Amino acid sequence: QVQLVESGGGSVQAGGSLRLSCTYSGTDSRHAVGWVRQAPGDEREGIASITYKGSTDYANSVKGRFTISRGGDKRILFLQMNNLTPEDTGKYYCAARYVGQATMNHLDYNSWGQGTQVTVSS
Repeated sequence: QVQLVESGGGSVQAGGSLRLSCTYSGTDSRHAVGWVRQAPGDEREGIASITYKGSTDYANSVKGRFTISRGGDKRILFLQMNNLTPEDTGKYYCAARYVGQATMNHLDYNSWGQGTQVTVSS
């Protein structure tokens, strides 16, 4: 059973930073994990992903501003978000792909956390 729990969301002004965390369990060395966000009225958007071996991928909308990384035991996932804009507002989900590469396609993920809200004000 794969379980994921996010934390670290909140409210921040434009230009500010936040760091999201996700603790997860139940995966093996073939997995990838990532962050997916959903703004009100929009579809889910994959924004960052990382494989067990550390290969990363980012959506163009966050490239250069967001950084995905893992903790030393590889069961903690982080998303460092800098230079936030109001367009980054949404619910952020940590998700796991049981087998495969890093992906921006949210349909590739098999398990999801409950999500954490990020609100950026102008």
